[in-house]
Amino acid sequence: MPGQKVETGHNDTVHDVSMDYYGKRLATASSDATIKIIGVSNNSTSQNLATLTGHQGPVWQVAWAHPKFGSILASCSYDGRVIIWKESNPNEWIQAHVFTDHKSSVNSIAWAPHEVGLCLACGSSDGNISVFTARSDGTWDTTKIEQAHPVGVTSVSWAPSTAPGSLVGSGILDPVQKLASGGCDNTVKVWKLSNGSWRMDCFPALQKHTDWVRDVAWAPNLGLPKTTIASASQDGTVVIWTVAKEGDQWEGKVLKDFKTPVWRVSWSLTGNLLAVAAGDNNVTLWKEEVDGEWQQVTTVDQ
Repeated sequence: MPGQKVETGHNDTVHDVSMDYYGKRLATASSDATIKIIGVSNNSTSQNLATLTGHQGPVWQVAWAHPKFGSILASCSYDGRVIIWKESNPNEWIQAHVFTDHKSSVNSIAWAPHEVGLCLACGSSDGNISVFTARSDGTWDTTKIEQAHPVGVTSVSWAPSTAPGSLVGSGILDPVQKLASGGCDNTVKVWKLSNGSWRMDCFPALQKHTDWVRDVAWAPNLGLPKTTIASASQDGTVVIWTVAKEGDQWEGKVLKDFKTPVWRVSWSLTGNLLAVAAGDNNVTLWKEEVDGEWQQVTTVDQ
């Protein structure tokens, strides 16, 4: 399938692109302090549907909520704010909520699996992670992981809500609430919500990187017997972390040294393909073979 070029209309660097649940719209985040909503179609055309203004600095990430909650988008910025946007009428967006809990740049946001509810994790340069959960009356509950990475949090990612190997949607157990985070302390950490507060769920912190962790991505585990997290670092490496069962030690394996900073890692919906975006302007796709070794399957043409 050939790549599709999309003109965003931004007049500065684009930091993040997120596709909605149905694959019909893109949200883009830029240093020009705006977010664009772009309609994309199969015939390689795209149209600018809306421009969202409200941030006062570069916008680092955007994330669509699951459509069961309506048409909702979250954004985070260098200005320390997190904005929840709601589409009130087609292509008309309002600021439904602005969070100002962080004292410096909010670098990463991630919506929880929809089974958990409308729940957003945010990682900031102030070292803290905040988790905002919507209540039925329109207010939000806040829980915090204070000083998760004291020198700064760069990325957050939610675990799937069903435990590895369990039947999808069996619905008997309460959904698991776990987060992975990466930081400027070169570590990856795993957190678990229990009795209303977040606690570290890996001891010690996961250490294989020698520079900032730029991104973490928790793999979907549809029928997979183990839990997997990918981390990407300024040091040029991607590490695949796995744990067989709750309470075991995490094992880290270097996927590859890309010899250039690695910015983002992203899993396919089934969790069997990993996309890696690196500083050499290449996106590569990787697959785990039966013997446990990772093989590059393709390079995505830019």
